[in-house]
Amino acid sequence: MAVKKSPPLKAWLPLARGAGAGAVELPTGEAFRGEWIDFENGIRVGNLEPHERITQIFKYHLEQRYRQSFVCDRWGRGVFWQWICWVPRKNREAKPVSHDVNWSCAKFFISVDQEARVFKAGAQIERGPAEGPEEFPGCVLKPDWDWHRLVAGLRAASPLERELLRLIRQDQFVAQIGDWERMQVFDAKNFRSAAQLRAALKKAGKRDWVGFQIYYPFPEKEVRGMTGHELVQAVAAVFAETTPVMNFSMQVPLEMAVAGNVH
Repeated sequence: MAVKKSPPLKAWLPLARGAGAGAVELPTGEAFRGEWIDFENGIRVGNLEPHERITQIFKYHLEQRYRQSFVCDRWGRGVFWQWICWVPRKNREAKPVSHDVNWSCAKFFISVDQEARVFKAGAQIERGPAEGPEEFPGCVLKPDWDWHRLVAGLRAASPLERELLRLIRQDQFVAQIGDWERMQVFDAKNFRSAAQLRAALKKAGKRDWVGFQIYYPFPEKEVRGMTGHELVQAVAAVFAETTPVMNFSMQVPLEMAVAGNVH
């Protein structure tokens, strides 16, 4: 009788089992294609299988990495979206007043700047108007928003300032802050201290929507030079690098799972 051979190692991997009846492919990022970052239309999400969608890929990645649930939100409609974010659920639920409002929370984000032809990935903290009336339910700044911790951390020699100096001066990240319509941009050429960010905030009015982003800018040429899976891995690395900035702003910091459990 012939000896039955053991299946090859790859047969045990999730994606190798996807073709079987009833099997579900995990959104590991291996199926993602770089052309779905479209500099004419935005980030393609529609007309794709669940494991191909960037929304599910990074929700899966972040939940594996931090062992907690993430809420996905977006700006856009139809097949292409312009901005997508992932909000740590534990931090949102810890808020006594704003536990059902994503605006109140620090978040990971990606977006496509179609004019500059740049794909952005990083962290975002924001605030709605500082006084009413409310344009949307829950949009007016409340005392439990992460925004307050961010602003408090923007001081000389603070841990947040040191982290921003590292990201911007050493690793070529970019920071944007201010009214969303008139944000000031800081990069390695002009960023010197957190005092610049605080000064930029003074220009925002109480009725303005204000935000802060720290992100890595992927030019179109760089995006096109990578496979889809390589781009997913690069964005995952950016999220890891910006996690300390998130943690300085959140009530419930993110704690990484055991390295062997990270995808």
